[in-house]
Amino acid sequence: MQTTVKRSATTEDDITNEVLRRFEATPDARLRQVMQSLVRHLHAFVKDVELTEAEWFAAIQFLTDTGHMCDDKRQEFILLSDTLGVSMVVDLINHRKPEGATESTVFGPFHRDGAPELPAGGNIAPRDTAGMPAVITGRVLDLNGQPIAGARLDVWQADSSGRYDSQYADSSELHMRGRFRTGADGRYVVRTVRPVYYAIPTDGPVGRMLRATNRHPWRPAHVHFVVSADGYEPVTTHLFDDVDPYLDSDTVFAVKDSLICTFLQHDTRDETAERLGIAPPFCTAHFDFVLKPYA
Repeated sequence: MQTTVKRSATTEDDITNEVLRRFEATPDARLRQVMQSLVRHLHAFVKDVELTEAEWFAAIQFLTDTGHMCDDKRQEFILLSDTLGVSMVVDLINHRKPEGATESTVFGPFHRDGAPELPAGGNIAPRDTAGMPAVITGRVLDLNGQPIAGARLDVWQADSSGRYDSQYADSSELHMRGRFRTGADGRYVVRTVRPVYYAIPTDGPVGRMLRATNRHPWRPAHVHFVVSADGYEPVTTHLFDDVDPYLDSDTVFAVKDSLICTFLQHDTRDETAERLGIAPPFCTAHFDFVLKPYA
């Protein structure tokens, strides 16, 4: 006589535990840790909100649309990561700094390789005649306050209309970008225009998410820097204008108090104006970058 084995109904936790079990044989210990943690948190989220089939399909479609918005000039997944605060959490975990070292912030989706190398005082904004001229000066130092000669500064920013060069229809020519080196005294001089606040692109899935959740898309005025030198950990960071109205509500959560600068307006000619051939009004900002040596 055949015996029928009575089986209990499969539960949500049964599925979670079985998925976790199937990752147990993953040879790479770190990959195993990451995948199992991902499964635990993802399944917990689904159970917590009791996700409907329609909602899960909408999420899949949202991620598909996000991928379709990505190309060599735009990275919608970075925008999504930024606006969810994930980029900043990853940044903070991976770039813990000793006291005195310049803090890092998000890399952003608009960096491009191939920026021209410019001399001290070189202008990254020669075609931006609408913006107020700005000169950013300072030094690159070690933790002991000693200058670092030959440090490299990769600089880029949006123009005075709030757009990066890659956002224009004809985006083949680089603009608002430059690479600089410090002198023997660790000093650098960057000529540009005063940064302006701008909205991140909202014509894709990230924009739909912001509108649906009643969030604004604005980023406070800033200039991007990647500062590096042989023997030191590079830092990816921003310099923010201290009068910007979006400092407390940056849509990508990237503002840190230590990175806020004063852009001082000059309405008369002075030594800086004479030396760089700038007609007032213009503004100046000063910031010293401090690098941590490799351990």
